[in-house]
Amino acid sequence: MNRAFSRKKDKTWMHTPEALSKHFIPYNAKFLGSTEVEQPKGTEVVRDAVRKLKFARHIKKSEGQKIPKVELQISIYGVKILEPKTKEVQHNCQLHRISFCADDKTDKRIFTFICKDSESNKHLCYVFDSEKCAEEITLTIGQAFDLAYRKFLESGGKDVETRKQIAGLQKRIQDLETENMELKNKVQDLENQLRVTQVSTSPAGSMTPKSPSTDIFDMIPFSPISHQSSMPTRNGTQPPPVPSRSTEIKRDLFGAEPFDPFNCGAADFPPDIQSKLDEMQRQRWRGSKWD
Repeated sequence: MNRAFSRKKDKTWMHTPEALSKHFIPYNAKFLGSTEVEQPKGTEVVRDAVRKLKFARHIKKSEGQKIPKVELQISIYGVKILEPKTKEVQHNCQLHRISFCADDKTDKRIFTFICKDSESNKHLCYVFDSEKCAEEITLTIGQAFDLAYRKFLESGGKDVETRKQIAGLQKRIQDLETENMELKNKVQDLENQLRVTQVSTSPAGSMTPKSPSTDIFDMIPFSPISHQSSMPTRNGTQPPPVPSRSTEIKRDLFGAEPFDPFNCGAADFPPDIQSKLDEMQRQRWRGSKWD
């Protein structure tokens, strides 16, 4: 291994100071992973971490898993590790937490750096595989350290505290964005579950019974075949019953029974009229007898 920062002070750097202080330098690489180390620096420490992660890579490769590709964004504020397509930040390694950086002279595709985790305070060694840019990436991180140190001397140490506050705010923003995305996914899942529940509880082909149609006076049209019990009540009272046909003798509008001269009693008429009626009755009886 080769220490990246043991360079001469008059070393010509690859990038302009503005590119690293106002922007960032992007690189693409394969991310072998990170592992905890006991020391914040040291060639042997890094070599053991590389050996461990290479062995894990061979196991994953035999299982058909591919090494994930990442994008590195290097600036005087640190090294960000992003997903290339979505640009989602996977790791944000602040520069003042990086204690060691090196490339592997025996395997020129491998480069590493050790960073102290902000949450667990453990030292983690990050290992990357870049076919053509391993040494260049290591030099770029070294240049970022050089520029950051110069700014520290110029500001009297105030710039470091400012960058720490900015880094803390960036970490908080990243956590809030992750939490917001998780909440959106939960809301989407709940909406999908509610939609499925509504579909499953409503019976297929069910129809709401239609109320009988009414006329402009809100009355149900008359139907001669409808039964009386089917008529709705109004104001809580039943309609009056239909009078049944009676077998009693019908009367006229004055309350008198219809006149039948042959059914009247003898005391109902004067004697002369009664005698004529009796004669008519006898003739009627004789006629019916001969018939």
